[in-house]
Amino acid sequence: MSTHGVGASVLRKEDDRYLRGRGEFVGDIQLAGTRHVAFLRSPVAHGYLRNASIPNECRQQVFVADDLAAVAPIRAHSTLPGFKSSDQPVLASGKVRHVGELIAMCVADTRAEAEDIVDAIGVEIEELPVLSDMLAAREADAPLVHEEWGDNVFLTTDFEQDLDPIIARAAASVTRTIRTARQSMSPLEGRGVLARWDSRLEQLVVYTSTQQPHIVRTGLSECLGIEHARIRVVAPDVGGGFGYKGILLPEEICLAWAAIKLGHPLKWLEDRRENLIASSNCREHHYTITVYGDANGRLLAIDAEATVDAGAYSSYPFSACLEA
Repeated sequence: MSTHGVGASVLRKEDDRYLRGRGEFVGDIQLAGTRHVAFLRSPVAHGYLRNASIPNECRQQVFVADDLAAVAPIRAHSTLPGFKSSDQPVLASGKVRHVGELIAMCVADTRAEAEDIVDAIGVEIEELPVLSDMLAAREADAPLVHEEWGDNVFLTTDFEQDLDPIIARAAASVTRTIRTARQSMSPLEGRGVLARWDSRLEQLVVYTSTQQPHIVRTGLSECLGIEHARIRVVAPDVGGGFGYKGILLPEEICLAWAAIKLGHPLKWLEDRRENLIASSNCREHHYTITVYGDANGRLLAIDAEATVDAGAYSSYPFSACLEA
């Protein structure tokens, strides 16, 4: 290998403090008076949320959708014609639309105690037919994820050109159907949030394992109704993200809201089970592609239809159906 110029070995500068144990991730940050959060999540993919029974002795430690009624839902934006926004409540209200959707936030002195409260809550869900295939979701009789839409299509886009003259002179054509499976990200460090309200500066401070701190700040401002100048988002060391830490999380909003309400820092660290069942997925595509060529093997045209599974909600801010 060359010792200088193109191809030269470049020494890594970022390893030293990690190898010495000096990295600082969300889980490493300790603030006095911090309490811990665990979430009750939907065990089913689709259903009407009929009731959540909370034991009286822990009612003051549990928050549900009615408690966060003043918090605006997460809403992705797009200027493309026909795009449908999917309002994502930070805590499910009336209906759950995916496994792992947040139903209740439980606060306690330790994570274990918060999880015990989660286990003590009884939840009644009237299950509805489930959509696990995006092509089935396009059928006329498919169950509706968002009833007000009338179908399950976030967005339809067309890039058209008259191919008939090209097809007429093509010597050959090949049609293939290609499907890519869904991706789930499992970085060494799961998602994590530590939120506190600085009463002296009247400022919300959120430490979060994110790839997009400015997007998180904008989303917190929109959902909580707090001006940008009063929100500080800190992305400490991040132990892997691969895209799923590049969107606004309902957990970030929940902890920020509760930190303001309760007046002390709150921490939530995603465990591996939460990561596997409740984190955002991507890249499930279905393509039907026809390629036209001439007798010399020259490519003349491609006629393709792509269907993308954008999930139950479109991720803030870009919309999952556009990112995919």
